[in-house]
Amino acid sequence: MTAYLHHFFFAVYPYIALAIFLFGSLARFERDQYTWKSDSSQLLKRGALRWGSNLFHIGILSLFFTHLFGLLTPPAVYHALGLSTEAKQLMAVVVGAILGLICLAGLLILIYRRMSEPRLRATSRVSDWVTLIWILIVLSLGLLSILTSAEHKDGSLMLLLGDWAQRIVTFRAGAAEVMVGVPWVYQVHMVLGMTLFLIFPFTRLVHVWSGFASVGYLTRAWQLVRSR
Repeated sequence: MTAYLHHFFFAVYPYIALAIFLFGSLARFERDQYTWKSDSSQLLKRGALRWGSNLFHIGILSLFFTHLFGLLTPPAVYHALGLSTEAKQLMAVVVGAILGLICLAGLLILIYRRMSEPRLRATSRVSDWVTLIWILIVLSLGLLSILTSAEHKDGSLMLLLGDWAQRIVTFRAGAAEVMVGVPWVYQVHMVLGMTLFLIFPFTRLVHVWSGFASVGYLTRAWQLVRSR
């Protein structure tokens, strides 16, 4: 049973989470566009929102892209740039710790703000609390994993995680086998992280798509406004 669950979570579950993430987001956009928003609470209480929101968004977006490029970049690429595996491991630990603490600070501010204001508590949905707490758990496990990373300064563990991610995105077999022996904190962090993509379409997180889409305004034609 344990072997079956391991194979499911690290060879099958990533594709389930990714499929629901993509097609669920598309379905929500097509069927419920009026719910496609971040549900800003600025009108209810402005205090601490700027600090909390800015720190959280800077942290989590930076973590997403550093994870994305860090896991999917083959060793041959950064070796060609003169970066050794050990140096990349050290850089990942230092940058990950800094960005993780920035994100954690912002997230805790947002959670405290929502808990301490009666009007925010009254207007908060279950999905809002699930999202905040889930991100908090995933982020905490990520920060905890830094302690384990410090014990693998040769970068061997980082290579295993990168190999797993690259096998998943290229549809190569053996992804689950790569994760055998990887410390539990990484495995739980990864499963909960993938689950975050699974619940993404059903929460306010869908507004992230709009943030990326707004880049299109840079090349959009001027809107002509003429007086009558």
